[in-house]
Amino acid sequence: MRLGFDAKRAFHNATGLGNYSRDVLRILQARRPEHAYVAYTPRPPAAGAGLAPLARGPAGIVGRVAPSLWRQVGIVRDLVRDGIDLYHGLSNELPTGIERTGIATVVTIHDLIFERHPELYAPVDRRIYRLKFRSSARRARLVIAASAETKRDLVERYGVDAEKIRIVYQVCHPAFRAPRDPAAEEALRARLGLPASFVLQVGTIERRKNLLLTARAVAGLDGVHLVAVGRPTAYAREVEAFARGAGLAGRLRMLRGLTMAEIATLYRLATVATYPSFVEGFGIPVLEAMASGTPVVTTRGGVFPEVGGDAAVYVDPDAPEELRTVLARLLGDPEERARRGAAGLARSERFRDEVIADELFRAYAEALGR
Repeated sequence: MRLGFDAKRAFHNATGLGNYSRDVLRILQARRPEHAYVAYTPRPPAAGAGLAPLARGPAGIVGRVAPSLWRQVGIVRDLVRDGIDLYHGLSNELPTGIERTGIATVVTIHDLIFERHPELYAPVDRRIYRLKFRSSARRARLVIAASAETKRDLVERYGVDAEKIRIVYQVCHPAFRAPRDPAAEEALRARLGLPASFVLQVGTIERRKNLLLTARAVAGLDGVHLVAVGRPTAYAREVEAFARGAGLAGRLRMLRGLTMAEIATLYRLATVATYPSFVEGFGIPVLEAMASGTPVVTTRGGVFPEVGGDAAVYVDPDAPEELRTVLARLLGDPEERARRGAAGLARSERFRDEVIADELFRAYAEALGR
């Protein structure tokens, strides 16, 4: 079987949707090597070098001159010419006209956060997303939702038939399941000047991820350090300003540009991980922490219990006092940390590569009518 994928973000996005796209291609190649995989990208590969042999760009001059138009429309001719049996839109989109070719189609819709929290998005972006997501969900033979919450949103907000939606969760990068390497851990601790104990939060430093809540909680805990890893936005300046005013500046580190292996090592070094995001389509840092054996505190409600199950600790994302109390308890109780870490490792088995690869292929078989 020949499977085609929208791989723009696999090759040109270092986080979020890029990680999801790379992980899907990685686990399918590893678990179903008997099939042919073609990763379509409007520009030559930049990231995901290990997937470069799968890359296929525009076949004609028009596609090379207008790559965005090719990805939206022109790619359909290439898919037909390449004999693709099924095309998977990995990041919320399908090309226009593919439904008339006989090629089976699957689209992953990660979330409808822009509908539920419009204040987080520019009006023009909301209009574009609404048109693309609604159209793709309507035209796809089968829709993969990144969570049960996303499935509910698709049914309630866009009227998508629940019978054509399958929930398939994400995996995390294999670095988070690698064996511990004490020498590498201590080398990273020394290189970054990290304390013996710290709270870790990973994710873009933007308002939705709610790092300020963690900073407020940690500010009231004497001697506790906070390490944040992620691309900063203007919101990072608010966190830094709070840290200066609250006497936290000397205990707050913001890091960026780390490799996946280094981030995985940071999780193992951390005493506790936090992820009190207001809203997510999945919440991959919760899975990363669990797969690393690190106790994790995340948001009560929304998608987060789907990921964390009984292993995570949950708090109100607007209540720094509650988070402070939870962190104080975990930081002071090594036995509870050990229990939570072990529970997280067990919970993370639900999201192993082989489990998700099987679920993806069951979805593909349904879309193909097999």
